[in-house]
Amino acid sequence: MDMGLSGAKVLVTAGASGIGREIARAFVREGARVHVCDVDASACAVLAETDPAIGGTVCDVADRDAVSALFERATRDLGGLDVLVNNAGIAGPTGRIDDIAVEDWDRCLAVCLTGQYNCIRLALPFLRRSENASIVNLSSAAGRLGFPLRAPYAAAKWGVIGLTKTLSMELGEDGIRVNAILPGIVAGDRQRRVLESKAQQRGISFKDMEARAFSFTSLKEYVTPQQIADQILFIASPRGRTISGQAISVCGDTQMLS
Repeated sequence: MDMGLSGAKVLVTAGASGIGREIARAFVREGARVHVCDVDASACAVLAETDPAIGGTVCDVADRDAVSALFERATRDLGGLDVLVNNAGIAGPTGRIDDIAVEDWDRCLAVCLTGQYNCIRLALPFLRRSENASIVNLSSAAGRLGFPLRAPYAAAKWGVIGLTKTLSMELGEDGIRVNAILPGIVAGDRQRRVLESKAQQRGISFKDMEARAFSFTSLKEYVTPQQIADQILFIASPRGRTISGQAISVCGDTQMLS
């Protein structure tokens, strides 16, 4: 299926590995021009070798000066911007709210929520000139459900939903669509580390923690990065041009987080 994205100018944050890399590669397969940023310089170097069609910049989205430099380079190299995918995020600390260090709280919100603001504010002048402008913000199932022992992460991801809904209303008159994707239990190293940390907090095995997590989903399987990328391609394409203000779950019908 031709998604109509050939020549689209796309920026994906945290795009050198994991979900972000799969999103970037999916856009490239559709003929889009893609630039990514990532805080991990080594991952950017590897991506430059494996995927030379994808431009890359080392950037921490919580650092406004670094984000300004990113946008100067990315929009110059791409020749503008049609799609911003705010994928950057960190797991944050695991623990009860009164045991979480204030620095860990601040860092989690700075990356997962404020980092999206830092990128959106600089993207808007370019998106307003696009004929197919779309912002896709990565939230989480934790953005609609409580998530014990993960308060900073849940707070940030709920905030992403509020940001998304509000901006869809503000930017609709400019023809800019704004949506959020809410992944569930995604296959990969980051999800494994989260489950391992929660298993340790509870004094149970990883297998028992994994089984507990899946006990609250209708489909007992991991979401893949490709499935998330497929959803993003659709809503960012002309085929999704009337989809805005939505919090779209890709989670196997997760009903609770534990």
